[in-house]
Amino acid sequence: MMVTLPPDYRPSEGEDFMNPRQVEYFRRKLLNWRADLLREADGTLASLSQGGIHEADVTDRASVETDRALELRTRDRARKLISKIDQALLRIEAGAYGFCEESGEPIGIRRLEARPIATLSLEAQERHERMERVHRGD
Repeated sequence: MMVTLPPDYRPSEGEDFMNPRQVEYFRRKLLNWRADLLREADGTLASLSQGGIHEADVTDRASVETDRALELRTRDRARKLISKIDQALLRIEAGAYGFCEESGEPIGIRRLEARPIATLSLEAQERHERMERVHRGD
């Protein structure tokens, strides 16, 4: 089913949660985010592939090494985000997007706007974080 969205559409709490317009809105938001990450990754790859380190100066060489390590970390983070975006898109296809994996309750529009890959309601997320702290011994 093709859903058309007005250009200024924003999901609101007053609508039915995850109605076709909201689903389409988040689907597009996820696809655009994914495309941005892939574009950035292409840029990182291009700069990383510009060859070895030819700096004669030790400080320059260290600086280039640090930049490359940072770019690789950034790429790894982007790769993990893309994977989470793909999982969110699969949840959209399955009709499960926007609902907490633990409780089945709606995650909420504001939380999804801020973190479209969220899989847990705020309450479940906080519970998880508390459990992690207990197990880490903080």
